[in-house]
Amino acid sequence: MRTFIRLACCATLGLTLASCGKKEAETKPVVPVKVAPAIRGSIRDIVTADAVLYPRDQANITPKISAPVRRFLVNRGDRVKRGQLLAELENRDLVAAAQESRGQFAQAESNYRATADAAVPDQVTKAQTDVDAARQTLDAAQKLLESRQQLLAQGATARKTVDEAQVAYAQAKSQFDTAEQHLKSLQSVGKQEQIKTAAAQVEAAKGHYAGAEAQVGYSEIRSPIDGVITDRPLYAGEMANAGAPLLTVMDMSAVVARVNMGQTQAKNITVGAEATITPSDGSDPVTGKVTIVSPATDPNSTTVQIWVQADNRDARLRAGQSVHVAIVAATIDGATLIPASAILPSEEGGTMVLVVDDKEIAHQTPVQIGVREPELAQVLSGVEPGQRVVTVGGLGLDDKAAVHVIKPGEKSAADEADKDDDEKDGKK
Repeated sequence: MRTFIRLACCATLGLTLASCGKKEAETKPVVPVKVAPAIRGSIRDIVTADAVLYPRDQANITPKISAPVRRFLVNRGDRVKRGQLLAELENRDLVAAAQESRGQFAQAESNYRATADAAVPDQVTKAQTDVDAARQTLDAAQKLLESRQQLLAQGATARKTVDEAQVAYAQAKSQFDTAEQHLKSLQSVGKQEQIKTAAAQVEAAKGHYAGAEAQVGYSEIRSPIDGVITDRPLYAGEMANAGAPLLTVMDMSAVVARVNMGQTQAKNITVGAEATITPSDGSDPVTGKVTIVSPATDPNSTTVQIWVQADNRDARLRAGQSVHVAIVAATIDGATLIPASAILPSEEGGTMVLVVDDKEIAHQTPVQIGVREPELAQVLSGVEPGQRVVTVGGLGLDDKAAVHVIKPGEKSAADEADKDDDEKDGKK
């Protein structure tokens, strides 16, 4: 009897538990979700990286001579034009040297004109006259020597007179030889060679004068580009050394973001690709284009350097500023696209989406994601165009869970709760 009662109680308890479980299953809540269909369309392959801004053009102006700074005509922040005089170095010694060279040049030109006109024929005539006079003097000295030698032999004169006649003859012979050699030289060289010599002297003097003038010009420091003075390390009176920067001019009308990225990221980037530069301070982004894709890889970092140039005529961006760069590497047409918010992590470590069927049952579906944009993502496998994926309310949802798809214009309980909270906050 007791056993029967015990069995009856167990049966009653089992029926009660079964009834409760069935009731719980029947009353399991239906989760409201928002869905969006997978579509076929185009998506951009956007490569992002951090970069540093540089000016489009920059000139570190260094003097070619060492001299004290006489005066500066600009300060930091001044806008300058190409060719504008920025500073002057002490140059009085250089100006004096240039004046001396100019005089030598003028003298060489005068000598050239005299030589080219008629100097050479006159020189030949004079040289011939000198030869004739020297020959006559030589003949007279020779006769005098012979006469005195005869008198010495007869004992009619002293030995001293003969020696004097020999000295006079030797001098006359030397003068004759010199005059004859000079005449031969003039006759062999001719007028044309004399003119060439004079012309060469003019060219040498002209080059020396041009070099002296260049030295004076080096004392005037001019800007090679349009831009802004960003550095001026010296003051007037201090020594400016050749090869040391005296002024820095930057052309900030455009900026260049230099990006170093991996070879895989850079493989599809080409010159002319669209890009966006976003300052790290959160200010508005600016659009630009890729101007340089390095043909070589850095051997130390194995990265490729890419330059993105953007307009900066409003001077909003500064050189040396950190920025974030997004480059459109390629555009993929005919891709299967879903909202990025539909992508969820799977328990296996990959990615999945919740696909809602016609009976409003959500199915956990593993997917392979390709290119991503902020709002869209490319699905390589797992979802076909037209299938609905959960975009809101899918986090923590079980596989094959019943859902209620919120239609456009319909508000969910979460939306109502947010509205109530906003109204309470407004009353407060």
